[in-house]
Amino acid sequence: MPADIPGEPAAPGHKAGEPTPDAAAARPASRTGRNLPAALGVGVGLGGLAILTLLTVKVTFLIYMAAMVGVALWELSRAVAHRGIRLPVVPVAAGGAAALALAYWRGERPVAGCVAFTVIAILAWRLRGGATGYLRDVTAGVFALGYLPLMACFVGFMLAAPDGSRRTLVFLILAVCSDVGGYFAGILLGHHPMAPVISPKKTWEGFGGSAFTCLLGGAITVPTLLGGAVWQGILTGLAVLAAATLGDLTESMMKRDLEIKDMGSILPGHGGVLDRLDSLLVSAPVVWLLLLVFIPASQR
Repeated sequence: MPADIPGEPAAPGHKAGEPTPDAAAARPASRTGRNLPAALGVGVGLGGLAILTLLTVKVTFLIYMAAMVGVALWELSRAVAHRGIRLPVVPVAAGGAAALALAYWRGERPVAGCVAFTVIAILAWRLRGGATGYLRDVTAGVFALGYLPLMACFVGFMLAAPDGSRRTLVFLILAVCSDVGGYFAGILLGHHPMAPVISPKKTWEGFGGSAFTCLLGGAITVPTLLGGAVWQGILTGLAVLAAATLGDLTESMMKRDLEIKDMGSILPGHGGVLDRLDSLLVSAPVVWLLLLVFIPASQR
């Protein structure tokens, strides 16, 4: 995820007892808009829990991921409510949970059927709300189903493989490489906006940092954890770079449309859970497909 450009100076004037703009600029959070110590602490905690569940009992990671997606769905429903959209949370959550379980235990075909039945459930659920806004709310529900649970199902597909813990670990490492590499490159070097209309704080320097860490991470993790070739790791890292950047910009566009800063505030220094999952969601199907092609079942 490309990192932020250094923050703009505070508006002139401040209340007595508040830090001056110069003092605020010295804080770790001032250059990126984040509380850096809190962001690091939360990031380490989330990552540590992911690794702990992933490398012990795989199904616990599935539960952890389902919980994160559930919170993200709740955040999304609250965010779109500002536009008068009533997201049909119950059928999306129930169908999404079923699809995620099927992805891990049954594979792709049952998931396709589950998604289709969930769309039908969304159509039926919203009938009781009247005709006004029906198409808008149903469309939002189908979007939420595809954006959150369906994308997460590809992690379930990865996890179900005999070497699923290692495949999923490669996916997580590369997503973190994109985020962390871009974050620190943006802090140190970021001056040229990448997409000023969509996300003015994202920089080309941050994108370069993401590219470096993703390619390096792929070149190391795919051969080390999965026995693939270095070139396969580099291509996977490149694909994650593109997908993670798209995921980040897509969520930024959503927030601009909804006129909000963050999807939530549950994670200190980060915003909401959905603000942390944006790049992961779009990267999941990309990594699943590439690893399936590069390292098929016969080579596991």
